[in-house]
Amino acid sequence: MKIIHISDIHLTVPGEEMGGLDPHVRFARALAHAAENHADAARVIITGDLAHWGERTAYEALRKALADLPIPVRLLIGNHDDRSCFLSVFPDHPVDANGFVNHAETIGKARFIYLDSVGERTHAGHFCAARRAWLATELAACDRARIFLHHNPMPVGLPAEDRIALVAKDRGPFRDLITEHAARIDYIHFGHVHAPIHGRLAGVPFASVPSTGNQSIPDLNEPDLLKGAPMDPAYAVVLIDGRDTTIHQIPFAWDGPVLTAGTGWEDWAKPVEAAE
Repeated sequence: MKIIHISDIHLTVPGEEMGGLDPHVRFARALAHAAENHADAARVIITGDLAHWGERTAYEALRKALADLPIPVRLLIGNHDDRSCFLSVFPDHPVDANGFVNHAETIGKARFIYLDSVGERTHAGHFCAARRAWLATELAACDRARIFLHHNPMPVGLPAEDRIALVAKDRGPFRDLITEHAARIDYIHFGHVHAPIHGRLAGVPFASVPSTGNQSIPDLNEPDLLKGAPMDPAYAVVLIDGRDTTIHQIPFAWDGPVLTAGTGWEDWAKPVEAAE
């Protein structure tokens, strides 16, 4: 099975820039690249920060951009999103009994669980008791699960980034829930950090992905200021074979030279200089 994981598209009112870039152009290139090269994907999953300022026009542009995509899409919201505005533009999007944008589906033999980790007027992640109860019910009812959310639910060793990770009061109980069900969770996927970061939480592997806009520059010492730049964007192709997972980072916007070489031993032999 193949999954396309895109994150942090940060759409604006069309025509407005975000961080010196047109986020709509980059997002359109990502979708076009995925459609051309990975039309066999089971899902495109976009893990939040759909709209940079949570504006209705940005969500309408997102809905239009996705209209003709030949791959089914699942949407999650992030800290830049406005839950009510998002739902007003996507009124048929599933929510849980408490109105959070938590939803799930079974693909193949695994339960894909999509989480709403958004708080009110904060960039940090929140996952309250009501949301944890919903997740616990989902996990208890399945044999295998794969979790997607926007925020990193653990510190990642970047002090400024970790200020807006899942908040400490929710982080511990979330980790406890992952620990309890670790044997059935294949992977945790998230965005938010605008960078590829990999590791394990309570024994469960996790991975984040770059943004389609600006990328983070990791600073393991800076305590307050997030650092980023308009470096080349990427999305991830997640290949799933049973409980095995392989993740490829796809630099969809690269338009420079592409070098090719064979795989034989002689293909990599050092060139012999011509005799004088």
